[in-house]
Amino acid sequence: MALTKISNNSLSAISSLPASIPTGALTLLSTQTASASASISFTSGIDSTYSSYIFKLINIHAGTDNVNFTFQGSTNGGSSYGVTITSTYFNAYHNESDSQTSLNYDGTNDLAQSTSFQMFTNSFGADNDQQGSGTLQIFNPSSTTFVKHFIARLNNYHASDYSVDAYVAGYFNTTSAIDAVQFKMSSGNIDDGIIKMYGVS
Repeated sequence: MALTKISNNSLSAISSLPASIPTGALTLLSTQTASASASISFTSGIDSTYSSYIFKLINIHAGTDNVNFTFQGSTNGGSSYGVTITSTYFNAYHNESDSQTSLNYDGTNDLAQSTSFQMFTNSFGADNDQQGSGTLQIFNPSSTTFVKHFIARLNNYHASDYSVDAYVAGYFNTTSAIDAVQFKMSSGNIDDGIIKMYGVS
């Protein structure tokens, strides 16, 4: 069988793609702004419309010093949060005085078949200029066949004047659809910040 080599690497005059072809485009579905909020919950819009959902976490500021920022999923529209999670966690950090640096796996911050809230990163500072920003992506949350994988990355201004770059990955160990997600601090309020939810086409 002869092979034909195509030398023209450009495409033109294509007005649309079939709906079945993923484009990776982000569609903003919801925005919530914290104001001394005990938690922020997304209880609608997470369904089979999109194959994955991305949450953009922007300038999340803790109301209490030295607390952890966390998340959990729900299978009942947000009536309760406590889906079983297995996860991994590692981080890199560097302090302002340039005297301490590290890249390490932190087994104290992962979960093993736990219904606890998963930590993004620890020890948020509550000074006026201290905050954290990052992303959480959940894959195929509406599946009733497979577990639901997630990947998160967040950088925060640690309470002891460190930059902490944390990576979390794992799965919600359920074949029920995840249809709500909640964010909260381990203690105290989310004093300020914006969370945007996007669907990924």
